Amino acid sequence: MTELPRIHPDDYCDEDLPRLAQPWWQTLPGNFHALPDHFLADNDTRWRIDYTASIDTLARTGLASMAGAAALPATLNISRQREERALVDFYRPFLQEEDPNTFFSRPTQTANIERIPVAPYHFQPEDGDAHTLRFRSPFEPKNPALRDRYLGHRRNRTAWAQHWRHHGEPRPTLIMIHGFVADPYWLNTRWLALPWFYKQGFDVLLYTLPFHGRRKGRFAPFSGAEFFSQGMALLNETFAHAIHDLRLFMDYLREQGTPAMGATGISLGGYTTGLLAALEDDLAFAIPNVPLVSIIDLMQSWFPINLQVGLLKKVYGTDLQGLREVTALHSPLTWPCKVPQAGRMIIGGAGDRFAPPKHSHLLHQHWGNCDLHWFPGNHLLHLDQGLYLKAMRDFMKAALEEKATAARG
Repeated sequence: MTELPRIHPDDYCDEDLPRLAQPWWQTLPGNFHALPDHFLADNDTRWRIDYTASIDTLARTGLASMAGAAALPATLNISRQREERALVDFYRPFLQEEDPNTFFSRPTQTANIERIPVAPYHFQPEDGDAHTLRFRSPFEPKNPALRDRYLGHRRNRTAWAQHWRHHGEPRPTLIMIHGFVADPYWLNTRWLALPWFYKQGFDVLLYTLPFHGRRKGRFAPFSGAEFFSQGMALLNETFAHAIHDLRLFMDYLREQGTPAMGATGISLGGYTTGLLAALEDDLAFAIPNVPLVSIIDLMQSWFPINLQVGLLKKVYGTDLQGLREVTALHSPLTWPCKVPQAGRMIIGGAGDRFAPPKHSHLLHQHWGNCDLHWFPGNHLLHLDQGLYLKAMRDFMKAALEEKATAARG
């Protein structure tokens, strides 16, 4: 397997970080967001880490301001506050279930998926075809009290993805899940070097999360604004919707004959990849890239949105542990991973200040000290990316072979 120079898993100094214990929302220290992220590194690598971390901090402040401004009106609405407390109570029993699929139910209806050739400026494979896929989602919220409000977002009810497929026999498929506000297909095509993975022999599916891209409401201030701005109850349903529609695309891939599939995702997409890995035992591999694992703890580290955490405590009548519990239903830390150990891998940025390394470290613990690869960059600038891409490729091929061997018995 390809080795990454400069930073290795053992270079991360975790003396100050907690050992993960369940339920994590009660046992994680209250100051988790403020705990340091230390790496053993030579001077050149240390400079790279510190420099990229400072860039991340500046960019993060801008995004936090946008997200906080989008969420503030609903947070300050007094009548909505009283309603929210009652709505979140609906989800607490699902945390006591052993199987997360009790809440994240598998689709009960099929989807009529339409295939449209992609625009000329999108990736055009020479030895295959690229199509935009869409279908009218049959998803309905689990909480009946939220049905009309959630389904009132009409544009969000159409699911979208882009699919690159080789000619000839179906290939293993890499599913890519984008990050918060970072939904454009062209952006993710370049950010994760997806054409390179295609040339390595993988088909590719780029999935659009709810409230992003063409799923964004007409009057939303930016793509993804509605994802987090409508309260914690509706956020639970949004993740349920994300998984529901992704599963219908996965069913489509199976119908097309793909022999295997795995998932990767950036940031919020990494978080969603971790959740998917707790729900789907059919994945050959799951590779979260710069993932977060606790939304509330991430908020506490983002200025100025951290100033709203105290307001959220008043809205929900709880403390930090209670806010974590409200969001725990969709956290990858809450549920056991169903992907085989040989298919679990995490990519982390040593200078990441959007989703700090401590989040990757917690997921690494939870996933049984799985493969973990650090690069000396931040959330947006992935220095030495070529090295971890080759490591991903080798890992993915090995995981596919492991799965095929297990299937043969």
